Amino acid sequence: MLLRVGTRGSRLALTQAELAATRLRKPRVEMALVPITTAGDKDRTKPFGEIGARGVFVKELEEALLGGRIDVAVHSAKDMTSTDTSGLAVGAYLARDDPRDALCGVDALRPGMRIGTASVRRRAQLLALEPELSIEPLRGNIDTRLRKRGERGLDAVVLAACGLDRLGLGAEIGHRFDPAEVLPEAGQGALALQVRVGEEQLVAPADDPETRRRVEAERMCVAVVGGGCLAPVAAHHDGHALEALVADEDGRWIERRRGDDPAVLGAELAALVTGRA
Repeated sequence: MLLRVGTRGSRLALTQAELAATRLRKPRVEMALVPITTAGDKDRTKPFGEIGARGVFVKELEEALLGGRIDVAVHSAKDMTSTDTSGLAVGAYLARDDPRDALCGVDALRPGMRIGTASVRRRAQLLALEPELSIEPLRGNIDTRLRKRGERGLDAVVLAACGLDRLGLGAEIGHRFDPAEVLPEAGQGALALQVRVGEEQLVAPADDPETRRRVEAERMCVAVVGGGCLAPVAAHHDGHALEALVADEDGRWIERRRGDDPAVLGAELAALVTGRA
């Protein structure tokens, strides 16, 4: 049996696909990685909002799944939309790695620093921590963003700690933000193995139930809020409770709530956004 595993073509994505393939390998099953270019990969200069909503790194992989060109798609769970695409399901979540955001270049924020990130979620929370920062848009894969930090004279860039760790670049990290400082993206740190509905058994043995419990709660909360790449929305389950936030993109206000029910939490935050509109 040949299992075709679809993935983006970046160094990190291929590394993550190899991690997934290792978990899926069993006797008489051959693995073939199938690199696929997504809309987010084709245009590395425009803000995400000009390319499309959340999901710009997954749509082409999902189309390949639906078209029968691959059997499994490996995604960073944080890149997925907050609701499942019709005909597809997450058959497994691998055990979650470090979900935190990482500050690369310095070990603390200070007034006047120039920080690179394309994430409105990170921008809002960084400015709430230190209003005198200069946040500059920065896109590209991990290696590109680390290189551009030096080329553009930025003081630091903010990246997902898990990606740096997976590439052996943990030494680049000066500070890992506690979720109380910067709440992670829903699904951050987790890899999702997506399959066609009815074929979940292809990947089910690799599923980590605790990661699924936490990430599905985060995704549900964000879906209720209605957040995506254009909205500063975050959700993170620490194993005890779910915490979520909405914010102004310049960090002038942030509303955090903590609870057990993602639907209730999401509705509370959605009402707060509506009240400020």
